[in-house]
Order: sequence, then structure tokens, then C-alpha cells
Amino acid sequence: MALQIFNVLGREKQLFQPIEPGFVRMYVCGLTVYDYAHIGHAKNYIAFDVVVKYLRHSGYNVLYVQNITDVGHLRDDGTDPIIKKALRAQSAPMQIVEMYARSFFEDMDALGVIRPDISPRASAHIPEQIKMIQTLIRKGHAYEVNGSVYFDVTTDPDYGKLSNRRIDAQQAGSREEIRGEKRNPEDFALWKNAEPEHILRWDSPWGEGFPGWHIECSAMAKKYLGDTFDIHGGGIDNMFPHNESEIAQSECANDADYARFWMHVGSLTVDGMKMGKSLGNFVTIKDALKRYRPEVIRMFVQSAHYSSPIDYSDDAVQGVARGHERMMNAVRLTRRALATAPQTDDGNAILAAVEKARADFTAAMDDDFNTPLATAALQELTREVNALLNSGTTVGASVLKAIAETYDQLGGAVLGIIPATDDSAAGNASREAGLIELLIKLRSEARAAKNWKESDRLRDELAALGVILEDRADGTVWKVN
Repeated sequence: MALQIFNVLGREKQLFQPIEPGFVRMYVCGLTVYDYAHIGHAKNYIAFDVVVKYLRHSGYNVLYVQNITDVGHLRDDGTDPIIKKALRAQSAPMQIVEMYARSFFEDMDALGVIRPDISPRASAHIPEQIKMIQTLIRKGHAYEVNGSVYFDVTTDPDYGKLSNRRIDAQQAGSREEIRGEKRNPEDFALWKNAEPEHILRWDSPWGEGFPGWHIECSAMAKKYLGDTFDIHGGGIDNMFPHNESEIAQSECANDADYARFWMHVGSLTVDGMKMGKSLGNFVTIKDALKRYRPEVIRMFVQSAHYSSPIDYSDDAVQGVARGHERMMNAVRLTRRALATAPQTDDGNAILAAVEKARADFTAAMDDDFNTPLATAALQELTREVNALLNSGTTVGASVLKAIAETYDQLGGAVLGIIPATDDSAAGNASREAGLIELLIKLRSEARAAKNWKESDRLRDELAALGVILEDRADGTVWKVN
């Protein structure tokens, strides 16, 4: 099956065919850098990380652009969060930007999220934004008043086509300060006149000011991807007004379609509640990484379809961690056995399971990047692998290599849930394995002394920890349940 993507713009799954065969141009709305990134951001950027990796795995050349918003992101109350943080910290705004931008990329690196090919900053593209605003004014889609420039939504009959929020159904006040200087309450700012207290300001044809939030993405996407590109991604919260405004100003300025496919990532809640610092449930990526391996966080995020909401809780992540450990147990057994495996060609049954896992994985990912089903394909393979390698059957190197490559290519290179090496466990796995082997040795000594009570106690204690023992003629083997 060829790749199908649910296009939010058309409200249906559509066959994905890039504008230029074999080459995908993709833009994703980036972070406004004024605080530490949280697990909601992790959900968003892991989702698009998997999209890019699967496209490349499928043979596409992908140009991936993700902006950094470091100016102009006005909140409902008209304040800029970067300036607000800078004033509170008694720092320069760009000092705040640099600190949290570096922190964001550190978090993404730790989660195994590849860096975009281009990470343009809004503050570095002021000329491009001014040029687009001038084009919109010249074409009659924007107007200047008191040093500010607004987009006139009534000049675009398609305004609202992404979110299905038409002008007559909208209410004033959506992320834009309502002022009498606007012709229509739904009009949005392209350029704002800088009040005396506003720190970030640039010269423009309309006086000193700063760009509106939406114009940056349109200007930078045009510069690096052209008037029309293949995929635009972002969080569901960005659909309106941000993405809607992007479409309007871009298509009116360029007289061309903006993005062909629109993808939105579902929201993340914490214990059933929207995440917020005031609620005390704000979980940064750094804090989450102190508790869980990055691969576990990725597997948790991918346990729901990218477009679906997901609830973060310790119980939910720990449940995923147990499933991840079962998979890692199979990976470790495979890698360990491969090091000393004989050069035989047996194993037709497991090879059939490998091929089925690959086929099921591809079918799932081609169906709008369905990571829950893709992961399920690897979990089914894991059951087969654990059963085979714990059975005492001799498995040849070519078979083990096919298993290992499947885990590495699909679970590792695409989903990012299988590390290339188990170093990220920082010796925990080897230490735990050593402790298990020690307990098995103590149990063997108890069995040799016919101390069945002690032998059963050790077996039951290990079972309670999820370690299952199997006594064979050639000794005792263990696996993580």
C-alpha cells in the first residue's frame, strides 16, 4: 500500500505524492523559546521526527525546516513571553532566547530527535517578513494604521478553510489584542508598532516595531521551501489562528497554494488534566528523562496515533516501560547470540515471522504513520524471538542478523525505541543481569542441597519482579516477562 496521510485541509486520508518525485519539502512550527520544553513538546516533535525518518527510510530525500520563534509571539493579553521572562530575570531578551534554545536542542538530542536541516529564527528574517507585508499591502490584503499593519480577512474568501471557522462564526479576541484601529475584529497583526516599553524593535517602512506571530512562518517557509511545499506540521493548538493565518497571508501574497498536506499532533494531558504550571503538573522533558529512558518516552508517545490526544501519568509510562523491556530483552538476546552464532541457515519459521513483522510495520506506517500498529508488529516479533532464543534451539548467524536488522532498522532508525547499543542503560542492564545470575546461582546451590523451600522462595521472588526462570538439562535460563 502506498503512503496515505490524513490531510487536515481536506479532512480525509489522501495518497501522498510530493510535488517533486522523490523529494519532500516539510515545515513544522517550532518552539517559542522562553522556558524549558515540556513533555507536550516532546509529543509534538517526536511525532514529526518519526515522519521524517520514515519518509527517508522509504527512499525520499527530505528537506526539513523547523523555525525558532524568538520574537513577536503575542499572547491574549498582548504581552510577549520572551520580553516578560527577560524583564523578570533582568536579562536581555536574546540572552533568554539563547539559553532556552540551547536547552531545547539538548532535550531533542537526548530524546533521539534529529535536528531539522534548517532551523531559521524569526529575528534573523525581519527583511523577508517586511517584504511579504509590503506585497500584501500592495495587493490590497493589508492596511497600515498608526504604525501597525493588519491583514484584512475579508479580502480572502477562503479564510477559515483549515479550521472550518468562517469569519461570520468567529468571535473577536482570538490571540490578538482588540483595538479600535482594526477594520474588523478578526483581522490579525502583520506588524506591530512598538510601544516605548517594548524592548525588541526594528526599523520598518511604518516606523519602529516588530512582526506579528504568524508572518514569520510564511516568510521563512517561502524562503527555504518555495511558495508551495509538501507537508506542514504543528500541534493541534496551532490550527487556529496561527496556521489559518499562515495560509491566508501566504496564498494572498504568493498567488499559489501554501502547503499541500497539513498534519496536526494531538494534545497531551497530565493525569487527565491540561498541563500548566499553575496546576503543579508541568513536566519538563529534563524531569521526565530523569525518570525514564528516552526510548521509553518515545515508545509512550507513539503508543497513541500522532493525531490523537494522550494522557501522561507514571502508571501509563511504567506500563510502556515494561513492554519496552520485553522488547529490549529480545534485542539483547539476539545481539548476544549473534556474537557466537554458527553459520547455519536454519530458522525458516522465525524468518517468516520477521518478514511478517516488516510487512505489518510498513502497512501500519503507510496508513498515516500508525505507530501503535507499527509497534505492535515489533511486539509480536518480540514474542516469537523470546520464545525461540529461550528454547535452547541453536539459531544460525544469518537468521539472527535478519532479526537484529529488523529491530535496528524499524525499531531503531524509524521509531527510535531501540538504541544502537545498550549504553543508555548505563550499566543498569548488565548490573541487573549480574544480580539475577547471582540469585540463580544461589537457587542452584539451594536445589543441590535439596533446600526446596529456599529454592522456591528465590524463584517466586524473581517471578514477582518479572523475571521468569526455566530449568533445563543444561542449566537454568531466565527472561523478563
